Amino acid sequence: MNGRLAFRILILLVFIILSTYLFIHYDLYIYFASQRRAIAFINSFHPYDELVFIALQILQVVAAPIPGEVTGLIGGYIYGASLGTVYSTIGLTIGSWIAFALARFFGLPLVEKVVKPAIIEKYDYFLEHRGLFVSFLLFLIPGFPKDYLCYIMGASHMKTWHFLGISTVGRLLGTILLSVSGSCARNNQYRELLFIAGVSCLLLVIAYFYRDKLIDSLKRRHVISETPEKPDDNQNQ
Repeated sequence: MNGRLAFRILILLVFIILSTYLFIHYDLYIYFASQRRAIAFINSFHPYDELVFIALQILQVVAAPIPGEVTGLIGGYIYGASLGTVYSTIGLTIGSWIAFALARFFGLPLVEKVVKPAIIEKYDYFLEHRGLFVSFLLFLIPGFPKDYLCYIMGASHMKTWHFLGISTVGRLLGTILLSVSGSCARNNQYRELLFIAGVSCLLLVIAYFYRDKLIDSLKRRHVISETPEKPDDNQNQ
C-alpha cells in the first residue's frame, strides 16, 4: 500500500467517524424517524432553520440509504412550494457535489462501500461511455437511485460541471412535486395532494416495471451508434 492510498483511507475513516458522531450526538436520526419531530427539530433553530434544513438535505444525499422523499415533503410543508423547492435544490445540489467529489477523490474503494454491487453493475455502462443525455434521464425518471448515481458518476470520467448540470436539472421535477405535496398537506388541500400522489405513484409504477427495459434499450442504441459502418464494396471497386 503506497503512502497516498493510506492517507486517503485515513481521511475516509476520520470522515465516517466524525459524521457518525455528529449524527448521533446532535440527535439527527430523529429527523428521519418522525416527520413531526423533524419539523419541530428544524423550527427549533429559528432564525437559522433554513440553513439546518439545507444541511439535512445535504446529509440525506451523502448518506445515500436515507430516503430523500421525506426531506422534500418536509421542505414544502415548512416553507411552501416555492421556497421549499429552492432550499431543497440548494441542499441536493451541494450534497450531490460532495458525494461526487468524495467518489472522485477516493475512487472505486469508496463507491463499492456505499453502493450495492448490483447497482454499480447495472449503471456503470453508461458512465464508462460518458452518456450525458442518458445520465440526465436516470436523474429525471422516478425510481432510479439518484443518490447512488452521484457516487458512481464521481468514479467515472464525467466532468464536474456536466454532473452538476445533469443532477440539478434532473432532480428538479421530483423536488417540485415533493415540495408542492408538502405545501398541500400543510394547507389541507387534500384534492390537490391526492392528485399529485396519484400521478407520482403512476410514474413510479411505470418506472419500476419498465426501467430495466429502458436501460437495455439505451444500451443497444448506444452500441449501434458506436458501431462503425462497413465500407460499401461497390464504391471501393
